[in-house]
Amino acid sequence: MSLIRLALPKGSLQTSTIELFRDAGWNISTSSRSYFPSIDDKDIECALVRAQEVSRYVESGLFDLALTGKDWILENGSDVVEVADLVYSKATYTPARWVLAVDEKSPVRSIEDLRGKKIATELVNFTRRFFAERGIEVEVEFSWGATEAKVVEGLADAIVEVTETGSTIRAHNLRIVDTLLVTNTKLIANRQSWANEAKRAKIEQIALMLRSALQAVGMVGLKMNAPREKLEEVIAMLPALTSPTVSPLHDPGWFSLEVIVNESHSRSLIPELLKAGARGIIEYPLKKVLDG
Repeated sequence: MSLIRLALPKGSLQTSTIELFRDAGWNISTSSRSYFPSIDDKDIECALVRAQEVSRYVESGLFDLALTGKDWILENGSDVVEVADLVYSKATYTPARWVLAVDEKSPVRSIEDLRGKKIATELVNFTRRFFAERGIEVEVEFSWGATEAKVVEGLADAIVEVTETGSTIRAHNLRIVDTLLVTNTKLIANRQSWANEAKRAKIEQIALMLRSALQAVGMVGLKMNAPREKLEEVIAMLPALTSPTVSPLHDPGWFSLEVIVNESHSRSLIPELLKAGARGIIEYPLKKVLDG
């Protein structure tokens, strides 16, 4: 099989992406002087590329596979295969949003109020399409950085900027008017690579293991023993992806149980399990969870 050329996002997402691949089973080593990390898989070749540019390179065939945001796929209008959504499974995950923001004292209260106004953003093409589709004429200019300051300095009437909690927006005395796009990380593939049977099998393997590593985030396994007379009471207390695994022990009066739970839940669950009669409780970390 020919090599899978994998583009990893360079910059703020680089470390978390490499950690995700590690949890999924691949060790990637980087050097400050190289854009080509090494990986312990003879069928994969890596390169570091800015997330903003990745989808264009995948579409053109320079890379078979990459991780990038939904926002940059839409910004570039790239024709690629969206293989998998790479979203954390834990409840505290907050997706990133591209929001329209103005000075807190601005009279602007809706997107319609920006008709004829100037908007600064890095997401130029998407923002232009967003307003054009709604029949609102605006001037959209590219921002090279420090976008929040453009409104404060009077260089723009509004900005479109990415945020998770909105705290940075508020810290600059800006007010969010609307959310234009909710984005998340995607695993994307070149269409010709996806059509290649051997490459597709490898891409699907990578996607499966990355999803399983994300599914395990914030989860732990619990193992315990319970006496026959307390078994149903203990089982009723256990959340699970499907149902707990229950196995008889050598002593016919006891059973072994195993379940996956949210780590934050285990701290309150374990004392209650002990009160209900469970014994020998063991909590262990999870690297991967595969569920279908």
